[in-house]
Amino acid sequence: MARIIRKCRRGTPMNAMPIESPDVSDVKDLTDRVLANTGALRRFMAALFRAAGLPEASSNLVAQALVDADCQGRASHGVMLAPMYLDRLREGSVSTLSQADIVSDTGSVIVLDAHNALGQISADQAVKLLGERAPAHGLASVAVRNAFHFGAAGHWASQLADLGLIGIVMSNTRPLMPAPGGAESVVGNNPVSIAMPSATPIPIVLDMATSASAMGTIRLAEAAGHDIPPGWATDSNGLGTTDPAQAIKGMLLPAAGPKGFGLAFMIDLFCGGLSGGAIGDGVRALYSNAAVPYGCAHLFIAIDVARFLPLAEFSARASEFAERVRSSARAAGTERLFSPGEMEWSAAERHKDACPLDSGTAHSLHVLAAQWQVDATDIFTAIR
Repeated sequence: MARIIRKCRRGTPMNAMPIESPDVSDVKDLTDRVLANTGALRRFMAALFRAAGLPEASSNLVAQALVDADCQGRASHGVMLAPMYLDRLREGSVSTLSQADIVSDTGSVIVLDAHNALGQISADQAVKLLGERAPAHGLASVAVRNAFHFGAAGHWASQLADLGLIGIVMSNTRPLMPAPGGAESVVGNNPVSIAMPSATPIPIVLDMATSASAMGTIRLAEAAGHDIPPGWATDSNGLGTTDPAQAIKGMLLPAAGPKGFGLAFMIDLFCGGLSGGAIGDGVRALYSNAAVPYGCAHLFIAIDVARFLPLAEFSARASEFAERVRSSARAAGTERLFSPGEMEWSAAERHKDACPLDSGTAHSLHVLAAQWQVDATDIFTAIR
């Protein structure tokens, strides 16, 4: 198994920490975060997906997206998803296809059928199509049906922004939220991301779920034995709860009440409606019967900035506005202000070589290594 440095009190010199090779139970009992070698973690994740039958290019793509999310501090969209992805690949509800079928193509509008392939694969295809079509038409969109979880929406919107386009990416999920005053889940906490071209290395990216918190964050809290804040979720009876286990059985609450609910409702129609795919409870549970396809839908939109004004001019104005936010007056007790997307970028810069994972996720990776007979040596380098 991987060699790690066992936890000790903060402030202990690294060279004073005892080193040993743990078994799976050792990793499971650790409560502090683990630092994984970022490159080794990507290679390990790709090897897992190859073992599950994905082609090499697809395996690398999915591994990159998951590890990038962890490096950005988005653990709910990172490698913690791997056990569920692999279960679904083994049970057949996720296919090993490496390309979605084009259902219709009218130039600026394309509809894809992903046939239940991993969402990162169809998302990558959509981004590449938009990189060609948006400059040709000024604005282009790709809708995807029979899709699967694609990780963080911002990962794909950012790729469009890197091409000099405004990227808008959204997805629907199974119903997780009630209507205001309701006691039944009717819409998902459907995420949306918008990314703008930037004149500096600091990206400009909004990436949000329409619930007060993502379900993945609540699952992480459950695994860590932590409560969740009030206002995030209800139990199965519609009563507010701070118990993540009850929240998972219950309902998420919309961000900003009826505003978040209304936005989620419209995203459901954008994704499922325009693609001809599932809407509402037509999308199945992600963590349930691994043999039943998830069946979500996605929508990708790209706007060619150069059709409005020179790209350099727009990018400069966008970056100046972001800097205005960062340099604005701070409330008492606030050390730093961030523009949208800066916090994740800053985390990724810090974690280029060492990616933080919680110990529960680290344990799950050791379990997967044994299950799929993939070498996990030298992934984990330190715990603090």
